[in-house]
This record gives sequence, structure tokens and C-alpha cells, in this order.
Amino acid sequence: MNHYLGVDIGTSGCKAVVFDENGRQVSTAYREYNIISKHAGWAELDTDEVMEKCFQTITESASQLEAGSVVGLGISSQGEAFTMIDNEGKALCHALVSSDIRANDLILPWTEKFGEEKLYQITGHTPHPMFSLFKLLWMKKNAPEIWKNTHRVLCFEDLLQYRLGIKNPSMGWPLAGRTMLFDVVNHTWDDEILESLGLRKEQLSVPLQSGSFAGCVNKELSKALNLAENAFVVTGGHDQPCSALGAGAIEPGIAVYSLGTVECITPAFDKPVFTEELRKSNLCTYDHTVPGIYATVAFSLTGGNILKWFRDEFGASEVELAKRTNSNPYDLLMGQMPEEPSRLLVLPYFTASGTPYFDVSVKGAILGLDLSTTREELMKALLEGVAFEIKLNLEILRQSGYEVNELRVIGGGAKQQRLVQLKSDVIGKPITVLDVTEAGCMGVAMLAKAFKTQKAVGDIAKNWVKPVAKVEPKHHEYYNQKFNRYKILYPALKELHSSTGMS
Repeated sequence: MNHYLGVDIGTSGCKAVVFDENGRQVSTAYREYNIISKHAGWAELDTDEVMEKCFQTITESASQLEAGSVVGLGISSQGEAFTMIDNEGKALCHALVSSDIRANDLILPWTEKFGEEKLYQITGHTPHPMFSLFKLLWMKKNAPEIWKNTHRVLCFEDLLQYRLGIKNPSMGWPLAGRTMLFDVVNHTWDDEILESLGLRKEQLSVPLQSGSFAGCVNKELSKALNLAENAFVVTGGHDQPCSALGAGAIEPGIAVYSLGTVECITPAFDKPVFTEELRKSNLCTYDHTVPGIYATVAFSLTGGNILKWFRDEFGASEVELAKRTNSNPYDLLMGQMPEEPSRLLVLPYFTASGTPYFDVSVKGAILGLDLSTTREELMKALLEGVAFEIKLNLEILRQSGYEVNELRVIGGGAKQQRLVQLKSDVIGKPITVLDVTEAGCMGVAMLAKAFKTQKAVGDIAKNWVKPVAKVEPKHHEYYNQKFNRYKILYPALKELHSSTGMS
């Protein structure tokens, strides 16, 4: 039996998962790595460490099977991060990842000269220091020797291809879109943006539709990694659309809802959508992993991390009990959460905000506290606040003519039934729970199988993706009324912070 391998290169670690012809997960491997922050606002990964650990996960997962049975693989990658390499393939710098905001001061002068509206119409994205374009501007200005000696600029998908022996690597359109150097309608690197940056097309990898043939793994490497002798690689792309494919969220009206450290929804469009409402709300438009389909990404940078904060600050007894009983402290905390909605209102900006505001200075708030407030009610209110932020993004999409009717949940939070129910209640939409733990890896493994068998990847998704439950909303009338108050919270507190100098 042929097997297909999906690699997911994330910000905190990489995974390699092998699936059989029927989409059954048969082996997995994971390695962690740490973000390097030399200065405030900097966030880097050691590129060589990431690549080494990718090789370790591929070897470990493939070695759990008969040698040579893994015939093809795809790569899902974090967006925006890149490494500059010399003409011998050596990394000249660490990879600058999404949360690195060192280029923030360069955005305004560059976009005023180029034109923010024109930039949006080309790239489908609005300016933010996360994007590769502005990080490259910073490197050019502040690391001239590295810039001078740069032979290629590679994101993690194409860098892994390169290290696997593909000398002319490529990347999926969804990943190219996250650089802000890419024309998302004409599917080519944009000459005018590159010229303004002083970068040549030859320094970038070839952008290809997801699922395209990228090349074959070097024969000696294939043997060392326990892959088939002519193991092929297909293009994957940015991790969010790859996960959407792995969750079967590939038709208009369906979105994948990722409940991780960051909460993110990735809906599917049947055409590229550029509206003033989406632009003002920083909701992008770029390629999905399925031919002819587009996507956007709406996200709250405060997600599962707010529950971790609550556990660390208020859940010491549950942490201790979990150690004694070999259980999960989150399960213990969730079991105490009240059934009824909370009386509190939370602005969940315990980190910088995501969409729609892209506000790096905003702070969170908890309103409605009194002496009757319990720890458990506070926990529920925090989680409600994050869900309201997702509901806000969905409302903006609806006002722009795009209605999400079904959410498909993935990520660590998907295992918490009470959390999924809370999300459904607040958002007011049904949420489908899936029998998949690694949707990103599954998505790119589907692309590999589609190339090998020449079957439509959408048909493969229908066979591989298995819903296990559907959660219907309760209490949504109450939450709809509460949402009207939530929507005025950020503007009011933003004005308060500005007038008082609070930060």
C-alpha cells in the first residue's frame, strides 16, 4: 500500500504524519524548537535547527512503516517567515517569524510612496510588520552585508524542498500570498513591488498552485529518510489553507475554526473578493489549496493562551490535582465551568489584537466584576470574550457578502466538548467536530495523493474527512444581545487609553 506524508512546519515545532490510502493516520513524529528574541519586538527561529528537526520527524514517522512505502509528501508552512541563503545554500540569518515586529516603523513611509490601496489590490493583504515584504525592507536597511550576499530568499516550504535536494524549489500559491510580494489574481511575483524592494524574481522560488509537482527527493536522502526511491514532493502552502483542506472546508459557506494558542477561522471563497470593508478590517484575500478557490484568515492572537494564563494564575489546585491523578488540568477546570452564560464582558486583548483592528498597543479589560463573581464565572467570561472576537470577524465577512454557515473545528481546544459548546453558543452557528488531529499534515498528504492518483483533491477530502459530532448553539439569543455591547467596547476603551495616556 502506498503512503503519503504531510510535514507541518510551525512556529513552535514541526510535525510529520503519515497517512495510508484511506486517510488513516498511521504514524507521527514531532519536535519542538524555541523562538529567539534578542531584542524587544524581535522573533526568530534558528533555520538550521528547524531543518534538522524536520528531517528527524520525517525519518521517525517514515521509519515506522515498511521501507519505501512513503511515495510522496507535501509541506504545510507557517506564513511570512523567510531565510536568506548564499550561493552554497548556507543560511545567512535566522528566520524572521510572524510575530517579529521590528519593521513596524518602515511600513508607513513605504506604503505612502507605493500606495496602500494599490498594494491591497495586488496582494489582497493590508500592511503589517508580520509580512515578508517589510521584514525584507528592514534587512536591506539594517543588514547590508547579508543583503549583498543573498543568493535566494526562501520560506520554510521551499527551503525544506531545497534541503531535500530540489535545486529549483517552488512554493504553493497560499504561501506566496503571505509574503506580500505576490499578485494573488495573476499568480506571479509582482514586478513593481520587487523593483521597489530591490529584489529579483530569480531570488525567489517558483510559485505554483498547491498540489503541483515540485520535484523528487535526492535518492540518497530518500534512502536515509526511509522514503521510496523516487519519492516526490508537491507544493502545499500556508498552514491555514492547508488545515482548511484537511478539515474539508473547501466550499463556500464552510470555514475551518482552529482552536489553538491563536484562534483562527479560514473560510473558502469561490472567487477573489476585494472590498473596502474587508480592507479596513484587515481581512485578506488569497489562494486556497484547492484549484479555483480563495480564502481569508480572521484571527484573534488571544486564544488558548488566555486559558493557559488563567490556569497558571488561578488554577494551582487543579494543576496539583492533575499531577497526583495523572489527569489534564484543563479538563478539571472545564468541568467546573458554569452552564449558564456569564454576567461579565471581556475584551480579550491580552496580547496584541488580530483582525479586524491590527492594534499592537491595545489592552484587555474585564467589566462587571463584583463580590459575587466566582473564579469559574471569570474563566467562562474570558472564553466568551475570545468567541465574541471570532463572531465580530464573521459579522464583518457577512456584511461584505460572505456568509459562513458551518464551522469545522480543529486544534487542541476541539477535544474540549464544553469549550466547543461555548463557542457555538456565542457565535450562534453549528460547529462540526472532526476525527482529525493534524489537519495541516492531512491536507498536504491529500495533495500528494491527488497528484499520484490524478484524482480531484476535493473528492479525496470527502473520503478522508470524517465528522464525528455536530454541536448546535444554545443561549444564542442572550449572546446576540450581549454582542451588541461587546462591539462598542473596543472603540470606547481605545478612546479612554488615548485620552489618559494608558498603555
